[in-house]
Amino acid sequence: MKKDLAKLRHDRSVKDFPGIDLGKDEYVELSINRSRKGLVLIWAGEAVGFIALTIILFIFRDVEIADGILFELNESAKFFLYMIILILYGVLIASGFVGTFIYKNNHLVITNKRAIQQTRPNLLAASTNIIDLQSIEDVSFRKSGLLDYAFKLGTIRMSTVGDETTYTFPFVDTPHDEIKVITRLVTAAKERNTK
Repeated sequence: MKKDLAKLRHDRSVKDFPGIDLGKDEYVELSINRSRKGLVLIWAGEAVGFIALTIILFIFRDVEIADGILFELNESAKFFLYMIILILYGVLIASGFVGTFIYKNNHLVITNKRAIQQTRPNLLAASTNIIDLQSIEDVSFRKSGLLDYAFKLGTIRMSTVGDETTYTFPFVDTPHDEIKVITRLVTAAKERNTK
């Protein structure tokens, strides 16, 4: 019965996580994505940018008030400034969508045998780190900075035996819960290895 359950979980994991090459008898125990609160921060920055550009637009639209006091703008200079502001609006919108895409494409998947971290630091770079659970020596989390405390976020840290590499996964909603599950899975993997 136990083998049937493992096969069923493996088949389900293959279906739910097509981008991960799962070995025989391997299935996903935990899938961690970055918190949605980070997206709020990205789009809040976008909103501040839109407000700033809009204020600048209104200042230059009503330039007759300042005409002759601070600077002089003829019609072609005003048109040029409007075009620059329009381009900046476009860049701002594009950067919001690019930031959202990059932010959402960072995952940490814990199987019954491995930890698989898929990271995308920018549009042109992506990496995958695969760590055997039995190689993990320490699992912890940390909160640092105002944003982590204000939004109740944390960073999961996994240290490996030997080369002493530390893998981090920031912007996690409930790191306490994930740490408990990862620690349990690491302990189980080490127990299986000693048998």
